[in-house]
Amino acid sequence: MDWRLLGALLKFVAALALGVPLAAYLMQDKLIFLARPLSEREHRAIAARHPDVADVFLQAADGTRVHAWHLKAADKAPLVLYFGGNAEEVSWLLDELPRRKLDAGWLLVDYRGYGSSGGAPSERALNADALLWYDYGLKTGAQIFAFGRSLGSGVAVHLAAERPLAGLVLVAPFDSLEAVARHHYALLPVKLLLRHRFDSVALAPRITAPLLCIVATHDEVIPAVHAKRLYDAWSGTKRWLALPGGHNETDNQSDYWPAVQAFLAAR
Repeated sequence: MDWRLLGALLKFVAALALGVPLAAYLMQDKLIFLARPLSEREHRAIAARHPDVADVFLQAADGTRVHAWHLKAADKAPLVLYFGGNAEEVSWLLDELPRRKLDAGWLLVDYRGYGSSGGAPSERALNADALLWYDYGLKTGAQIFAFGRSLGSGVAVHLAAERPLAGLVLVAPFDSLEAVARHHYALLPVKLLLRHRFDSVALAPRITAPLLCIVATHDEVIPAVHAKRLYDAWSGTKRWLALPGGHNETDNQSDYWPAVQAFLAAR
């Protein structure tokens, strides 16, 4: 037996066993948060195209300047706080929502590092900023709903556990980020490596706000079983809506926006 070759092979295996988890740990922020920042020029262009939309900046407790687009609605209409997916730049909804003629105002939140918000995203920062935006929404006097899509479902659920909401719309939600990560990276010690857990299923039993849960039947990113675990743990009234297609295809289905409108109108 060539002991030198065996020794080299063992060193390679050891380096691989240590290196892959280390790389995953160090890179997880870039894997979880695919920030989509806007330049000042892009921001001004969007604001110019939508003069009726309020361009809102707030300062977080740590001094970070965060941003949201506020589409206002008629008096007594609810306000929906929108928390997008991990790769979503939310200004696309400034064109989409008016076409849908939903009877609601919308606050489209830029996560830190996304759109026109400063700072860097993290679970703690996104959850704290959601409370800041909730307090802003309270000043409008409107009923407040939360809308969380994919990663944003974790933010919306945390908000619902901390503040009273009229209801939540969750699209492609998950039970916990740890569970989803274990699905995709079964050979990695995910529990030890993950810093951003978004453990929604642990919060769900104490949330009584009504829930509309929309899932994709062939979701390749967050399989619907993860949404079902969250749904089953939910304490409030709830409706399950499964639509055909993959992770980013639900809002193209004919039943998607009517279901959202009906849910908001049932307040």
